[in-house]
Amino acid sequence: MRPPPLWLLSLLLGGLGAAAPQPDPVPQLAAPQHLELHLYNDEQILSWEPSPPSNDTRPVVYQVEYKYSTGSWNTFKGVNCTDITVTKCDFTGGGRLKGFPGLYSVLLRVRARQGERTSDWVTSTKFQRYCNVTVGPPKNISVTPGKGSLTLHFSPPFDVAREAVFEYRVRYWEKAGAQQVRGPFKKNSIVLDNLKPLRVYCLQTEAQLIVREKNICRPGLSLSNVSCHETAAEASTSLCAILISMGIFSLLLALTGACRFLFRKYQSRAKYWFQAPPNIPEQIKEYLKDPDQPILEALDKDSFPKDDAWDSVSIISSPEKEQDDVLQTL
Repeated sequence: MRPPPLWLLSLLLGGLGAAAPQPDPVPQLAAPQHLELHLYNDEQILSWEPSPPSNDTRPVVYQVEYKYSTGSWNTFKGVNCTDITVTKCDFTGGGRLKGFPGLYSVLLRVRARQGERTSDWVTSTKFQRYCNVTVGPPKNISVTPGKGSLTLHFSPPFDVAREAVFEYRVRYWEKAGAQQVRGPFKKNSIVLDNLKPLRVYCLQTEAQLIVREKNICRPGLSLSNVSCHETAAEASTSLCAILISMGIFSLLLALTGACRFLFRKYQSRAKYWFQAPPNIPEQIKEYLKDPDQPILEALDKDSFPKDDAWDSVSIISSPEKEQDDVLQTL
């Protein structure tokens, strides 16, 4: 049998060695951009910009994972940061997780997913909460005025572990006066003494975080709202005010007693002085208006009514009869 030509053999061998055609690969989804970590007091929030839009109308969801410097990547179980449509993950938003510990080094990463398509992971920079947190002012501030002093009570900006502590400073000034600073204080109660009594002072407080044995200091970047309060009087000033009030009261009491004594002693004169002026009878007023009127006859007639009469007259005794009775007795 005659062998096939070489060109036909080469064609058959080339066809057997050719690979089957592969389907087109699924295009990869664009990754999230510009990761930003927000650390303010208790708040720990990671946010990012969404993936660029595409022709696919299916929703894009995001997955967030974390790990410590010596561990592996983990998904969040205490908060909802898996398959979320929003572009942020709040680590303190609820559940058992209350944020990352103060001095642990933490890494975060995010990726997008749309159906079967996924993006590459985007990793944030490493951070430590106590080293990167922004410290706000103290909370729940109350001020109690005292005798030439002001006492402040407040709460720390957020709770810290044993390895950290807060220090506080108070800025205060008299109205239209120069500002002064006192501190640092480590207690949540501060007494500003040696102030002027009965003066108005305005206050602002600030806090800074000190991490022991790490030489880490996070100063507060914001001050509390301005509040103004008036100091109370000193003890000597209060005593003088009480003595003056008692003296005035005693003087008024003495004057009242003297007035009552004088009124009783000169009661008749007082009544004479304060009695109403006599009134002119109506007949005299009419006479003064018209002198030609026979006012005297009218008064005489009025003083003796026509209807007055006597039924009988009895003589009880007479001087002559008394004398006769005396002579007969003798």
